[in-house]
Amino acid sequence: MGDMPLNDMPWWRWRSNVRSALHMLSDPAFHQDVWLAGHEGYGDVTDAVYRLVEDTWLDNWSAEKYVGTIFRDSGEAALVDVAVLRVLRIMHQVGADAAVSVYVEHHGWPEAVRAAREAHIRLATNDGEDPDTPPHTLEVLRIMTRSA
Repeated sequence: MGDMPLNDMPWWRWRSNVRSALHMLSDPAFHQDVWLAGHEGYGDVTDAVYRLVEDTWLDNWSAEKYVGTIFRDSGEAALVDVAVLRVLRIMHQVGADAAVSVYVEHHGWPEAVRAAREAHIRLATNDGEDPDTPPHTLEVLRIMTRSA
């Protein structure tokens, strides 16, 4: 998210957290190479879901509420809503503290990944970034959201 125009969205810190979560949730290679391999610094699936919904309350209402503050347009909001619903459905079925492998093996996981990928691509592209750049660590995210 180094090239992200941070100052052009009023709630850019929240956007950064949502983007980070969608990025991690949308990348099967990341799931294998980082989460399932147990690499530190990126959190786990539950952490990603928390970043997706923590300040935004997207688990309680539509992303459309945040068009103009977190999301640039209704298209972004609609894609984020689909991703949130898919991921939360799995989390509620397997439990928030389930191992990464339980999420990844869930029958609905590929659809959740696809929805997160569509949202991630849209947000990254709208921010002028390459959606295929590997996700940043949580420490880098913290540093980025402290500065602007």
